[in-house]
Amino acid sequence: MKPIDAFGESVDTPDLQLKKVIEALLFAADKPLTPERIAELLVDDFNLSKHKVKQVIAILVDEYQDRGVQLVEHVGAFRFQTDTDLTDWVQLLWEEKPQKYSRALLETLALIAYRQPITRGDIEEVRGVAVSSSIIKTLQERDWVRVVGHREVPGRPAIYATTKDFLRYFNLSSLEALPTLSEIRDIDLISSELMSQLEFDTSPEETTNTD
Repeated sequence: MKPIDAFGESVDTPDLQLKKVIEALLFAADKPLTPERIAELLVDDFNLSKHKVKQVIAILVDEYQDRGVQLVEHVGAFRFQTDTDLTDWVQLLWEEKPQKYSRALLETLALIAYRQPITRGDIEEVRGVAVSSSIIKTLQERDWVRVVGHREVPGRPAIYATTKDFLRYFNLSSLEALPTLSEIRDIDLISSELMSQLEFDTSPEETTNTD
């Protein structure tokens, strides 16, 4: 009987060269790759289907499971990353302190994450202060939030929501993976909950001092 992979399907022994190529692509990519994208990249050299790529990925996921570097899935795409249990040691590679985010930026991002879709005016109503344009610009430049529409009221304000890159950066499989808050009323609570997710980030990025 053939072994069953992580997707619940029978596994054929992959061609060694194909396995090495897919492993190299996932390692070298600057962003997570979907099985569909990998199949597209290799269509000229291998007789591939999405099912075959998923089989190879499942094997690689299993092989890297107990290593310092693991192959993980984020929103249907795959990437290599260090084991989150090793964060304290990995951070020793960089002299800089972990990235800091202003309270105002964290509050804004938390409100968008928990109350999306939401307008800038909605955020200002909850926070009680104006939202700096630089905060919204920073969140969009990092591709954590995007405009998903406009409210049909005078001025047609933009409506914001989080992106797939937000989920990937904060190591979340979906929005449902955010800490559960029965009633989001305490801004200190929601920003601290989001800050807890940042503890898993090991990227040596510059400090953000947005107010």
